[in-house]
Amino acid sequence: MPESLVPERRTAASCQLLAEPDPWIAAPCASQGRWRDFHVASTLHLAPVLDRLLEPITCLDLSARLRLGLQEALVNAVCHGHGQDPSLILRIRRIECQHWWVFQVQDQGPGLPRSHRHSALPLDPAASAGRGLFLIQHCFDDVRWSQRGNRLQLAVRRQRP
Repeated sequence: MPESLVPERRTAASCQLLAEPDPWIAAPCASQGRWRDFHVASTLHLAPVLDRLLEPITCLDLSARLRLGLQEALVNAVCHGHGQDPSLILRIRRIECQHWWVFQVQDQGPGLPRSHRHSALPLDPAASAGRGLFLIQHCFDDVRWSQRGNRLQLAVRRQRP
């Protein structure tokens, strides 16, 4: 049986972010919303991927904030999950709901242990690592990990037109 996300529930009108048995969350808004899967090589050449993921987002401020958070999530997946092995594939899903933008990033690595999923800044300002999870947490309204820790779901409320 595929792993499921932590069984939390977050509801926003027609879209609920729920744990599902599917390896990718099939949000209940699927009939009213749309999703798109992306399978990309595990490299740090991320600008084209980020451009495609953020295509439908027209608000420049929101797009810039999500670009930062998604870049951190993708860099972590490439560097920590895949050890920069370009033969591995990142799986990314973008789900468009009426009230939410949801992004799921999954790598083929062993996953991040629960004890390392904190989002505090490193104590040493000169530290070369430790800021990514902090930035991700502050760029999105809802951040969830799969039990294994190799899939991250990031959600942000859509701004009203």
